[in-house]
Amino acid sequence: MGRPTELRADEIEALHGPVTAILDELGALDRSDPDTFLAVMRRHPRPGGGLFRKSELVAVYQDLVRRGRLRADERLLRRIRMKPVRTLSGVTPVTVLTKPWPCPGRCIFCPTDVRMPKSYLHDEPGAMRAEQHGFDPFEQVDSRIDAFGANGHAVEKIELLVLGGTWSSYPRDYQEHFLLRCFDAMNRVDSSTLDEAHRRNETAPHRNVGLVLETRPDHVDADEVRWLRHLGCTKVQMGAQSLDDRVLRLNRRGHTVAQTRQAMQHLRAAGFKLVLHWMPNLHGATLESDYEDFRKLWSDPALRPDEIKIYSTQLLPNAELHDYYQRGEYRPYAEEDLLELVMRCKESVPAYCRINRVYRDIPGHNVVAGTRLTNMRQVVKDRMERDGRTCACIRCREVRASFEGEPVAGELDYETSIGREHFLHFDTVEGRLAGYLRLCLPDARAPHLGIEELEGAALVREVHVYGPAQRIGGRSGSAAQHRGLGTRLLARAEEIARGQGYRRMAIIAAVGTRGYYRQRGYRLEGTYMTRELSEPAT
Repeated sequence: MGRPTELRADEIEALHGPVTAILDELGALDRSDPDTFLAVMRRHPRPGGGLFRKSELVAVYQDLVRRGRLRADERLLRRIRMKPVRTLSGVTPVTVLTKPWPCPGRCIFCPTDVRMPKSYLHDEPGAMRAEQHGFDPFEQVDSRIDAFGANGHAVEKIELLVLGGTWSSYPRDYQEHFLLRCFDAMNRVDSSTLDEAHRRNETAPHRNVGLVLETRPDHVDADEVRWLRHLGCTKVQMGAQSLDDRVLRLNRRGHTVAQTRQAMQHLRAAGFKLVLHWMPNLHGATLESDYEDFRKLWSDPALRPDEIKIYSTQLLPNAELHDYYQRGEYRPYAEEDLLELVMRCKESVPAYCRINRVYRDIPGHNVVAGTRLTNMRQVVKDRMERDGRTCACIRCREVRASFEGEPVAGELDYETSIGREHFLHFDTVEGRLAGYLRLCLPDARAPHLGIEELEGAALVREVHVYGPAQRIGGRSGSAAQHRGLGTRLLARAEEIARGQGYRRMAIIAAVGTRGYYRQRGYRLEGTYMTRELSEPAT
């Protein structure tokens, strides 16, 4: 379980008596809601007054399980876990920030804080944690893993998200060292090279199941794609911001729509998961032009991202856009208008895409004018439910708990500018998304990247099974994970690729998932897991 808490062993043991009574009572309940949980806590208060913290309940639970004095009970652990939503997508997200570094962009909407990487403010939660650790990658990863463990989360499957400035503009030796230290923290042992750290992570206590890096469209070419794969990256976030060249010029974004399209084609051809950032209310945009702009994400075959982040422009005092505002040249949308725009956009998102965010987590006191809502996603969700409006995106449909019964298989195909995409999925009988696989069948239009292992290969860009994150190799009869859904999705992808004449399959596997694919007949070739489709399935 990793290192579960900062409490000393003697402090945990001193809590055994009073906390065990809480665990026994919570474990005996058929079901638990917040009111019932609070009532149990009040019946067993801290001896000196007040209530025990959830982290203390988790620490005692984990200690008793290790000592063999309590049987492991995932249902009980879910009841005492802090912020369970954090790992309901099946992985544990660990976010780190790179050090402050000059940005190649000159965007007028971007805040400037010399203490932070470009576009970040020092009082954003993630930025505060990074600054506290001096932007040290090892310390950031180590502390987040410990925090998740202390709050009762499984910490064996880590999705590492590297945020900060434009990743591709940092010196490559810094990039490599930064990720080496991130992997050292997950491995709990130091390595001398990144390749060595990757190999160790295949059997490490905290395995990397996804590595997400951020860059700009004008920094992506075949050489950059190969470098990203060398680093172990599996998902790329890019700030498209707008699909209107006029708006991009007005906001001094520094790249064109054509460059965004080309970058997407290069990344898709290499098998990466694709995340685009989109910003309504930029200088020069209108409510209606923004809605039409958003629809281009899905009508343009060169785009069609797997995930999207909607970051409405926020007027900040230390951004050049504030000068435009003071001259009367820019006005933020009224809150009601912005909410309606976001709802319209959500209604148009296809079922193969996940909306990760609908608003950036900037503390409201930094916003000069416009909405200061920090819970926009929840407000939008409540209003759409009230009005009978629906969003088909992955996040709105994904399984958030265990489920019973046999899931139903489905397929959704769509065209891209480099070939055909197949979104294979399993849904519960209630219509919740339990798992999916993204299969890309590149054709002659795909750019040549100089990656030999991809020649003639169909590409598995992602395999994801939802539900609360489970321990590696664990079993839970009603949990979405570890029910064989991934294996079945992979078998169907191989069947489709074979039927379309592809002779081999390549998977853009995170280094911590290589063992999973080896068990299914794949081998490491370059930076991909590959298998000849003429070989019998394992």
